Amino acid sequence: MLDDFKKFLFRGNIVDLAVAVILGTAFVAVVKAFTDGVISPLIGLLAGQSFDSLVITLQDPSATDPGVVLSYGFVITAAINFVLVAAVVFFVIVKPLQALMARRAAGDEPMEETPAPSDETVLLTEIRDLLRSRAS
Repeated sequence: MLDDFKKFLFRGNIVDLAVAVILGTAFVAVVKAFTDGVISPLIGLLAGQSFDSLVITLQDPSATDPGVVLSYGFVITAAINFVLVAAVVFFVIVKPLQALMARRAAGDEPMEETPAPSDETVLLTEIRDLLRSRAS
C-alpha cells in the first residue's frame, strides 16, 4: 500500500501540479507586493488617502469593547490583485495558446511528425518479434 502511494506521488502530473502551485503562489506574492507597493499608493495619491484607511465604523470602540470596523480598503486591494493575476494569466498563457492552436488548425504551423524508423530499428524490431515468437 505504501508503494502504491509512493507511485501516486511521483507520477509526472502530480509533480507538475505541485510545481505549478508553488510558482502560482510565488507569482501571487509578487503581484500582491506590486499592488501594495505601487498601485495602491498611486490610487491613494489620486484619491487623497491610502486603501488601508478606508473603513466603515459600525460600532465605536469603548473601554471594554474594541468596536466593529469594516475595512473595505483591503477588499479593494484584493480585487486589484485578482484582476492583475487574471490579466497576466490571460495575456501570457491563454491568448498565446489560443493563437498557437488557431495556427495549427489553419495548417500554418506544421505538426510535429514522428520520423520514419531507420533501417536498423526496423531490423531490430523484426529480430525481437522473431525471438518472441520462438519463445512462445
